[in-house]
Amino acid sequence: MEHDIDALYYNAVDLLKEMIKTPSFSREEHNVAEVIATCMRKAGYEPQRKGNNLWIQSKDFDEAKPTILLNSHMDTVRPVSGWTKDPFTPEVDDDTLFGLGSNDAGASFVSLLHTFFILTAKKQDYNLIFLASCEEEVSGKDGAEAVVPLLPKIEFGIVGEPTQMNPAIAEKGLLVLDCTAYGKAGHAARNEGENAIYKALKDIEWFRTYQFPEVSDLLGPVKMTVSMINAGTQHNVVPDKCDFVVDVRSNELYSNEELFKLIDRQTGCEVKPRSYRLNSSRIALENPFVQRAIMIGKEPYGSPTLSDQTFMPFPTLKMGPGDSARSHTANEYILLSEIRESMELYVKLLDGLRI
Repeated sequence: MEHDIDALYYNAVDLLKEMIKTPSFSREEHNVAEVIATCMRKAGYEPQRKGNNLWIQSKDFDEAKPTILLNSHMDTVRPVSGWTKDPFTPEVDDDTLFGLGSNDAGASFVSLLHTFFILTAKKQDYNLIFLASCEEEVSGKDGAEAVVPLLPKIEFGIVGEPTQMNPAIAEKGLLVLDCTAYGKAGHAARNEGENAIYKALKDIEWFRTYQFPEVSDLLGPVKMTVSMINAGTQHNVVPDKCDFVVDVRSNELYSNEELFKLIDRQTGCEVKPRSYRLNSSRIALENPFVQRAIMIGKEPYGSPTLSDQTFMPFPTLKMGPGDSARSHTANEYILLSEIRESMELYVKLLDGLRI
């Protein structure tokens, strides 16, 4: 398989360069999906498609075998203002490839796709599916969430995200709350009205200081952050309404619905959850893939960031080349050596795996 990796590594880098050249903001992935579909067809696979999501499976797919899902997303965030390079021009400087989406999650994407090509070229005790998903950066309902129910039964999944190729065996979920404190308008010069900002402050302080009792050994405590606030119409009017937003990062010991019920009981303002969809996830240390990773010195950890794992009702972990600290930053980059090494490692861990 060493020869296969050598040959396909260059193909993987070429595909990543094409993906960087093709703007693929969330919900605008049509053009990059065409680039990816062309690559899949050149490799001898005809992708199935729903919206901008694409997936291919082992040519000798056998329903009697367990199935492993390899997944990564094709979409990117929009470039931040600090870029000094063209985010859509792949630029190579020695071992470094610059470009929007190179780290998050283009390198994982092309590495897993070409790992799929390598592993399906020989008989395995499992089926493989590669899913190229869209709308990951906005947790869109037309991304992985729409496709996963259409796939055959999955035993285990790997989600490609920049983790320095360490297995993230748990990740935090996300619950966004829209909160409103109500008061009564009045003239600021007189002792009248009921200031909605002052009413909101009590709840904001609660969000700042409250600690949920259940703490995860991998993900730590539930984290709550008041991230937006809006109130008032002009300086001399006592505000009768104060809106604020709370970002809640859940651990696997609470469902998002459980957290909302606890929060709603403790606060005096009106609290409305935007969604319960984005729950935390965790895979057992005893999983055969995780055990193989540990045996070669990889360190399992809990990730604070969200991924498409949240839409997968089967055991998954997050693992890919690159570093999440580079994601969503100016002059985003990946090391070419990281792509090569990740393909080697994926193949080493998956070839001959029994699940």
